[in-house]
Amino acid sequence: MKTDRQAALFLSHGSPLHAIAASDAARAWSAYGQQTPRPRAVLMVSAHWDTGLAMLSGARTPQTIHDFGGFPEELYRIRYPAPGAPELAERARVLLKQAGIAAGVDGCRGLDHGAWVPLRHLYPEADVPVVQLSVQSGLGARQHWALGRALSPLRDEGVLIIASGHMTHNLRDYFYAGEGGEPLEYVQAFRSWVLERLTPERASELLDWEGAPGALRAHPTPEHFLPLFVALGAAGERFVRRDLYSGFEGRALAMDGFALADQ
Repeated sequence: MKTDRQAALFLSHGSPLHAIAASDAARAWSAYGQQTPRPRAVLMVSAHWDTGLAMLSGARTPQTIHDFGGFPEELYRIRYPAPGAPELAERARVLLKQAGIAAGVDGCRGLDHGAWVPLRHLYPEADVPVVQLSVQSGLGARQHWALGRALSPLRDEGVLIIASGHMTHNLRDYFYAGEGGEPLEYVQAFRSWVLERLTPERASELLDWEGAPGALRAHPTPEHFLPLFVALGAAGERFVRRDLYSGFEGRALAMDGFALADQ
């Protein structure tokens, strides 16, 4: 059966409140789901599952994980009952093994908010099977690029690869800088540096992102930036970036989302 080759996405997922609030990101997620060919399944790389070894979720009926605190009760009542896809998890594990990357399958892992918040808008009927892939924050950008490269064949099998993280993610600055005013200078500098290099010709420069202006303040820990490299690896050497949304949440969190598709 012929399937449409899917893109690789990078989504800044923002606050869990995007699950229920109208926002540019939520509208962009909905539009993408409505306007692009429906995937056979989603492979979701979430910054909120961080492991030492690459892990894939293998549950047939993954639970909705509410991995946050201090939000309105409405959020905790949300369930996103998408089916899992153990066969896809095993297929991904084999692809990683063929690339020399050890990986495991967790038969109990559910969907954390880095996954279900955007998915709730992308596919509101929760009828597209989902497998999560963890990040390994101790292993760096090159490891995640290799993960994406190994998993790229899934795009030809109708699988949409979504990397859910953040363009910048310093929660301390987010809370202390407040909501009003211009984005912090280092946030703008780091974001601009990244966007300038999101081309086939310059993407490899991103592998040494820690040396970018403001990088270590933009990401005091790397787990929200590493999903980008899975998307880049899956996109291959020739891609076109299509911006889906941009902007800022408060003064410290850059909210960028884009699709990497074939030229």
